[in-house]
Order: sequence, then structure tokens, then C-alpha cells
Amino acid sequence: MPSKIPQHFIDDLLARADIVELVDSRVKLRKTGKNYSACCPFHDEKTPSFTVSPDKQFYYCFGCGANGNAIGFLMEYDRLPFPEAVEKLAATRGLEVPREQLAPGQEKRQKESQSLYQLTEKVADYYREQLRSHPTAGNAVAYLRNRGLSGEIARDFGIGLAPPGWDNLLNALADTPEKADQLELAGLAIRRQDSDGNTKPNSRHHYDRFRNRIIFPIRDQRGRAIAFGGRVLGDEKPKYLNSPETPIFHKSRELYGLWEARQANRNLERLIVVEGYMDVVALAQFDIRCAVATLGTACGEDHIQLAFRHTTELLFCFDGDRAGRTAARRALESALPQMQDGRSLHFLLLPEGEDPDTLVRQLGGERFQQLMEEQALPLEDFLFDLLSEDLNLQTMDGRARLSKLAAPLLDLLPEGVYRQLMFQQLASRTGLDKETLQEVIQAEKARNTQVQRSQPQQTTAEQEHRVPLEPNQDSQHRTPPEPWPRDRAPYLAEASPQEPGNLRRSGQYRLPPERMLIALLLHHPQLSAQIKDLEHFRTSSDPDLALFAQLVELLRNRPEYNLNQLLGYWRAHHGAESCDTLAQLAASQLVSSIRQLAQGNSNLEYDPQTEFSDCLQRLKQTADKQRKRDLLAQLKSGTQLSQEEQLALLANWRRKDN
Repeated sequence: MPSKIPQHFIDDLLARADIVELVDSRVKLRKTGKNYSACCPFHDEKTPSFTVSPDKQFYYCFGCGANGNAIGFLMEYDRLPFPEAVEKLAATRGLEVPREQLAPGQEKRQKESQSLYQLTEKVADYYREQLRSHPTAGNAVAYLRNRGLSGEIARDFGIGLAPPGWDNLLNALADTPEKADQLELAGLAIRRQDSDGNTKPNSRHHYDRFRNRIIFPIRDQRGRAIAFGGRVLGDEKPKYLNSPETPIFHKSRELYGLWEARQANRNLERLIVVEGYMDVVALAQFDIRCAVATLGTACGEDHIQLAFRHTTELLFCFDGDRAGRTAARRALESALPQMQDGRSLHFLLLPEGEDPDTLVRQLGGERFQQLMEEQALPLEDFLFDLLSEDLNLQTMDGRARLSKLAAPLLDLLPEGVYRQLMFQQLASRTGLDKETLQEVIQAEKARNTQVQRSQPQQTTAEQEHRVPLEPNQDSQHRTPPEPWPRDRAPYLAEASPQEPGNLRRSGQYRLPPERMLIALLLHHPQLSAQIKDLEHFRTSSDPDLALFAQLVELLRNRPEYNLNQLLGYWRAHHGAESCDTLAQLAASQLVSSIRQLAQGNSNLEYDPQTEFSDCLQRLKQTADKQRKRDLLAQLKSGTQLSQEEQLALLANWRRKDN
């Protein structure tokens, strides 16, 4: 049973490793000044934008945003999970990876997960064997052949059979009540209930979840079977049945067919997102081996993030009926916050009554590929066409309604060139300038806030099953999705007239203050000493400020950490997504850009301590303004203010007057 790798070993390993040597062994690097460069191994490009810094022991691609240290590179390039990447890097230095004892709770969970992984692999083997040898397998084989699937594709996707009967799997793998309980934990057996609602002790009281169905194993990114999907052979309902969520399976974080697509393509140029297992398998049968499917749920933000880790282009291919259009809209809304520059999104809605499975068998693989190339709409066309349905853009009312529908959605896009171009496109379609569109966004946010405050709170389950309104419905009663936290890339601030001696803060690359604090801290860890009251940041509802608090706390405990060691620690303890956020800020060129400006102009200054203090002051001013707005709102509503609140409001007015 593998235990935890000590953090001090990871730190020492990263200190010994040479990222230039490691990357150069896989991607030929060329010296460019202090750093090394190459064409990025994680996306197609002709001009090198992939940079490796020997000083920081860090890599970054300015095209696709890939970034990290030596361990992160091995994870991405060699497709390894974190422990295996550490093992591989240690082997290059002749080091043996030590292990330390886990906390009792962690060890119990890890043992439970490992046991479930072993069980689900045995179950996958069992189902495959039934497709070959069970007396009723002929019907299943005939069904698959009738759907046009070959033995090779069935093998590649591990397709199997759950035979008819209530306890085939239980009889094969659960000869004790304890093993039956484990099958239940894995989502493969269901506990029977007696008439009084209780189960009999010390007896196996389960039945198989999957019965008389074609079985599709769902594999994680390491190729392990973690769950299953089953399709009936006839017309019974439900047609598809999926494993429930378990300790090792979370449907919102997995894509069916992703592991198989990666095995078939060393470099995935594109992923085609479809709705069902048979769509994925049928496309693979016609040599389109880059399709994935969500697992009985709408395509969410986690699915999009997972897909974009492996490619820069996604194509959503859905049925053209109402359900397919709703699914496409949900996917669109989930994808917008992930549309960093360099990423591409297309949509293809098939004729009503057709799906990728049926259509590719009619057209063949080559013509289906041609259909995607010719008829798939890029995100910008699909979004505006979808929102413009039933709107007359020749009228002022039609253009006004389009702006109210589209502007809040475009506001979900991360900062960058693509966001600017999308707002320009909306401006050209509505005749409104960018400033007016920003006013529309703020007005819609205010309206939605008022609507939410006046309505009862929804439960989590209700929110997950909320179906977005169609775009032609009255926008006054439509609730666009609230912008959720997103990575805000550096942007060029608006330059304002200033005195020549005070040019430091005009026309430079700036981040929002909460992210500026993190970026400065990554480059200048000693700034953490300026933070006296950490609790204020630790309890903040802003995820960036909470992240900042965690970073300050780490640097107080490990003041000797450099950037490379910090990222190694962060990936091990907080996961890849949180580490990527830090890495993007570290590689944003924010600080280096200001330094370069300062070197060329004596009027420009770069003082990290002043920048840090300035960000803290800006956050305080923002908080003060919000408090003033809240107090004024209370006054307007007739709420009596306390003496302390009255004094605070009065002090704020006096500062404004002075």
C-alpha cells in the first residue's frame, strides 16, 4: 500500500533536478538569452512559444499556457500521475523515494480506494469474459455486429456483457456478505430491503445493478476501470444505466473515451464531445478516435477543464432536437470561462432524429469528417446565432434584447484578445459601444442580484438540475449564470494623463489587486512579513484572497522556499488545478515587464514593497466603499444604524469631502 512521499524529499529532488536537461531529453531546446525555447510539445505551433528557465527551474508556454516544474512536465508529457512522476524523476538522479506514514483517516481512505480499484478491474474482466463465454452472449454479439462494431473496437473499449439474472456478478465475486458490501460501495450491487425496511444481518442481501446489458467500462486518466455504463439489448427502460457516484468515481470529473482517445493519439489535435457511449464507440469504428462523452450529466466546467488539459480544440456534436440544443447551450455556458487565447470551440447540431452513431454509419467516416469541417460553427457564430433566434436585429428592440442576452455571457470570458474580439463582434451587431455594453452587464448583474434576494434559496440538487431558458424567452425573467471565479490574465490598463515623474502605474501590465498580491509574493517571498492580520484574508469569500492567505502561511513556515520548491509543495498538497493558478501568475511576465520598463526609463520605478502596499490599500478602499454602500442601503430601507455604523459612515463622508 503506497504511503505519502515526504515533502522534504520532493523539495530536495526539485533542487537536484535540472529541468533543462529533462525537457531537452524529450523536446529539443534552443538557447535564447538566459532561457531556452522550443515549439510547445503540448499544442501545435510553428513559432516557438515554449520557454524553459534554468534560473527558476520552470517551463511556460505563451501559446497554450502549459506551465510547471520538472515534476509537472513529466506528468504532462509522459502522462503520469504525481507519485509516478516523482518516482521517474528520482530514478534519473539515482534516488530512492522514501515514504512516510499517513494519518489514520488518510490511510483508511487510501486503502478503501485501492481496494475499490482492484475490485472494479476484476469486474471489468468478468464482464469481458461473459461476452466471450456466457450461453446468452450470442444475442449481445449479434447486437454489436448489427450496430457495425468490430471485435477490435470491442476489445479496445473493453466492452462486455452483464448476463440476464439477478446475482451473476455477486455469485462470481462476492461469496461473503463483506464482499457483497464492497460491491455495493463500488456501485455494482444494490441492497434489497425487507418489507419493514431493514436488511437481515449476516446474510448477503443484494442483487446485481447491471443485468442483461452491454457493458461499457468507464476509465480514468490512468486507464483504470472506475465505473460502468450499461445499455439494454432491447427496448426496455431505462435504455442506459450508469454507475452511481462512489469514492473513486465522480461523473462531473470524468469523460468516457478520454483514455482510449489518448491511447490512439500521441498528440490530440481535437476532442469531439458527444452525448452517449455508442456515439464514442461508433465514431472510433470509423477511425474517428478522438470522441468523448459526458456520463449521464450535462457538460460542466470540470469536463471542459479536463478536455482542455489534453487539447486546444473542442467540437461539440449533439442531436439537433430540443434536448440537444439545451445540452449545447449548457456546454457553451460552461466553456466560456475556459476560453483562453489559443483555444478553439466549435458546435455541430445534427439533423433532428440523428445522432453521431446513426449518422456516421450512414455517411462513413470520411464524409462525417467532412461534415464536421464544413458545417461546425465556431463559438462566436454559434453563440450569436443561438441568441439571435426569433429576434429581429433590424429593429432597436431586437438589438437591445441581443445585447442584454449576450453581454453577461461574454463577461464570463477571461481577459485576453479573444474576449476583446467577442465584445467588438457584439458591438458591431448591436451598434452599441463597449462602454454601453459594460453598463448593460452591470445592470443585468444588479437585476439578477435583486431577483435572487427576492426568491427562496434553491437546494444544491435544484441548482444542478436547473434547465437554462431558451434564448428567445423574455430576458427580464431569464437568470443568466453568475460569473464564477476565473483566471484573469494580465491586461493592458487604460493609460491616464499623469505627471512625467509618476509613470509607474500607467500603461503597464496590471492584475487585479488580489492576484497582484499573489504574483508579487511568488517573486518576493519576504513580502509575507508585511501581513499582520492573516485572519482577514483566511476567512474571505474571495477565492484569490483565501489562496493568498494559504501562500502567506506557507512562506511563514518555509521562508527558505524558492519558486520551484513552492510549486512542488503546492501540487503535492493542494492539487494540480490550484498549482496551475500559481504557476500562471508566476509566469505572467508581470514583474519582469515592469522591470524591463524601469530599466529603459529613469522616471519608471519598480519597488515591490510599494507595489505590495499599494495593492493592500486598494483592497482596503474597495472594502470601505462596499461597506459604505451597504450602510446607505440599510438607511434607505429604514433600518436603524448603530452608533458605530453611523460614525463609520460619517467618517467616510468627511474623507470624501477632504
